[in-house]
Amino acid sequence: MHPQFPAEWQPLVDQAAAVLRALALDEAAKEAFCSDPKLKPFMHKVSQRYVAGQTVEQALERVAAINAAGHAASAEYMGESCRDEAFAMAETEVFMRLVRGIGERHLKCSVSFDLSHVGSLVDAELGYRNARRIALAAAEINREVMISMEGADRADDIYAIYTRLHREDDLRNVGITVPAKRLRTAQDLPQLMKLPGRIRLVKGAFLDPQGVSYERNSPELAEAYRRYARELLLSGHKCSIATHDRGIQRDISALIVEERLDPRWYEFESLIGLGAEQIAELKERGFPTREYAVFGEEHFLYVLNRIAEEPIRLYQALIDLMSA
Repeated sequence: MHPQFPAEWQPLVDQAAAVLRALALDEAAKEAFCSDPKLKPFMHKVSQRYVAGQTVEQALERVAAINAAGHAASAEYMGESCRDEAFAMAETEVFMRLVRGIGERHLKCSVSFDLSHVGSLVDAELGYRNARRIALAAAEINREVMISMEGADRADDIYAIYTRLHREDDLRNVGITVPAKRLRTAQDLPQLMKLPGRIRLVKGAFLDPQGVSYERNSPELAEAYRRYARELLLSGHKCSIATHDRGIQRDISALIVEERLDPRWYEFESLIGLGAEQIAELKERGFPTREYAVFGEEHFLYVLNRIAEEPIRLYQALIDLMSA
């Protein structure tokens, strides 16, 4: 339950979050908000809190600021569900420019992307080839790439391409995002830990079918996240603890201190626009930290999912929308 709402409001809060996540997946609504000249400026105003800009150059500037504050960064060019091969190829070139910019500026930054953004829905082989191109370019500058998770119906294909990049190409710089909320993660995680790539553990902001995942605010999800994080940390597998849940951060940081874990193998991660004071506090305590910066025009799904995680952010969105 969100601590800022009375208990009797929780069903309405959960319903609001579900509606926002459903809207985020509505491709017609996305097209309207991202393309309509009347709606687009409003979406941009709401997104500014959560997005590092529209261009590669703006993203690199934000990454430089993140590095200057003492954090590593991860940059993602937003987009998903691309169903046109030519567009997928063009979008892949943006990621290639991003990798080159990171190398030229010597930034401490990984690159994140959705496989469906670079063509996996057009053809799995296309998605694999484009992911491989990005990963090879990043390997040349000794940087990681992180494959994001998507809807439950895409998980098998995502894990298959991730596995292929390791077993066929030995691209050890490729990591994967794993959602604690999905019930299948209990079986997936041990298999993924057999590969050397970093595992980015998230709660998961997806709108999954009933019976596929734990409820977002359930004690079962919080317990699962702690269990998976502990398993990753004690195994020495490279991982990112990507959550803004203060209780989980407190428990995991205590475990790290108690077990004297090597900071080369873990980090705490935060999204820009959320919990800046949390990540700063963790850095001050000596833990490795990373801020995740997204950029681009297609921020519809991303921003709505951020608001859905804590529906009280609707009030902040209204304030941002009405500000000068």
